[in-house]
Amino acid sequence: MKATWNGKIIANSNDTIVVENNHYFPADSINKEYFKESSHHTSCPWKGKASYYSLEVEGEKNENAAWFYSTPKDAAANIKGYVAFWKGVEVKK
Repeated sequence: MKATWNGKIIANSNDTIVVENNHYFPADSINKEYFKESSHHTSCPWKGKASYYSLEVEGEKNENAAWFYSTPKDAAANIKGYVAFWKGVEVKK
């Protein structure tokens, strides 16, 4: 699977995990040069506290467009550290 935004591949992996129709990419599959840590957090009843990254590609910024669970609840332990996308990021084969 490939995740692209603003004309660049921001993540690429054959080992994504699909949860609630979102592909979660392993942390080592993201192109870290495009990711900036965000102070934004949300909470999911069964996955736990989500942290976010903003994307910066070619001078454009996409706030909080990627999220991950660094310490998920037991039910979501399989996606610990994996990164998922929204807000215009295209994920496809």
